[in-house]
Amino acid sequence: MQFLRRKLKNGMNVIMEKRELDVVSFSIANRFGGAYEDSEVKGIAHFMEHLVFTGTESRSHEDLSREIEKKGGIMNAFTADEVTSFWFKLPSEHVFSGIDIICDLLLHPIFDVEKFEKEKKVILEEIKMYHDDPRRNVHEKIVENMFEKPFGEGVIGSEKTIRALKRDFVAEYFKKNYSPENYVVSIVGNADFDKICEYLESKFAAEGRKTEVKTIIKKNGESVEEREGIDQAHFVFGVHAPLMNDKNHVVLDVLDAYLASGMSSRLFLKIREEKGLAYAVKSDVSVETNYSYYTIYVGTTKEAIPEVKKIILEEFSKIDEMNEKDLEESKNRLIGLKRVSSEESSGVMISLLITELAVGAEKYYDYEKEVEKVSLSEVKDLAKELIKSYSSAAIVPK
Repeated sequence: MQFLRRKLKNGMNVIMEKRELDVVSFSIANRFGGAYEDSEVKGIAHFMEHLVFTGTESRSHEDLSREIEKKGGIMNAFTADEVTSFWFKLPSEHVFSGIDIICDLLLHPIFDVEKFEKEKKVILEEIKMYHDDPRRNVHEKIVENMFEKPFGEGVIGSEKTIRALKRDFVAEYFKKNYSPENYVVSIVGNADFDKICEYLESKFAAEGRKTEVKTIIKKNGESVEEREGIDQAHFVFGVHAPLMNDKNHVVLDVLDAYLASGMSSRLFLKIREEKGLAYAVKSDVSVETNYSYYTIYVGTTKEAIPEVKKIILEEFSKIDEMNEKDLEESKNRLIGLKRVSSEESSGVMISLLITELAVGAEKYYDYEKEVEKVSLSEVKDLAKELIKSYSSAAIVPK
């Protein structure tokens, strides 16, 4: 494995993990997402991600997907709070076919009026789908409880904001917020780094534009929503967490491996195996450059939520019971999971991208070393600090 980086004349940053296997995962990501939006246009970044796939000056929607799929590849995109990524995964011999398509998406989208209105309907259905999935929707509720607007309003937007968007406004918004200076290219696989950089320099010219994240304001709150037509209660417990550039970010990973990650964790054993209160007990660290929060999800009964919440708080407070053996097991779990996940090139491509934006992609390769440095006292101190304030959200049967 070899790591490469280069800043191009047009302002694009290109990072690459070169591998021997003849498969390439490739992304061009723009520093623009939900965290850059005001409340009035919430969801526009995600909408633009959809719209570029409806067609370019030279390719229809069908052409875009067919050119990738007929070569055995996959193409997709995602919008996060601080970045929107357009990516593909292809056999190495077809890498420039894929890059040409991604460049076409970014340089020549047409935002056809008829397709614009159709895609608006698609987004509205997507909003309904996410709302009607209580397990997903409760994770949106916890963000609302942990952050002030506009950040706390969610990446996808609302029916009101999406319906209000007009074609010309969105097309102009795209031009203002998409430019090479904001692009990060992340590549994992076997390809010619120099030729890719030359190609990207030939395709994009510097435009001199930068984007800025809106101020992210933290808060804490709790909510319970009663809903018809469901049988299970969905509960999420959340705390604000260290940013990626904070040494405690890795400490949190160790704490999570002990407390809530996996079937051998304290909370899984207590809530599911000992008490039989839930089938699913899951934890997650959501983090980009300017925000970080840690959540624990439990699918349970309405009546059991107070007990589940009490158990979570108790396990945080019992952190002093963690010993050196527990610490070593937690570290081994994290290091093993990192190695297993690194097998999948598209996952590494995304991890390198997020790490690059926050602290520089090279830090991705320091992870095992940073985990090994974590001390027992650091884990205990962080657990006690995190639990000083918290949020929760629940969607329960009516």
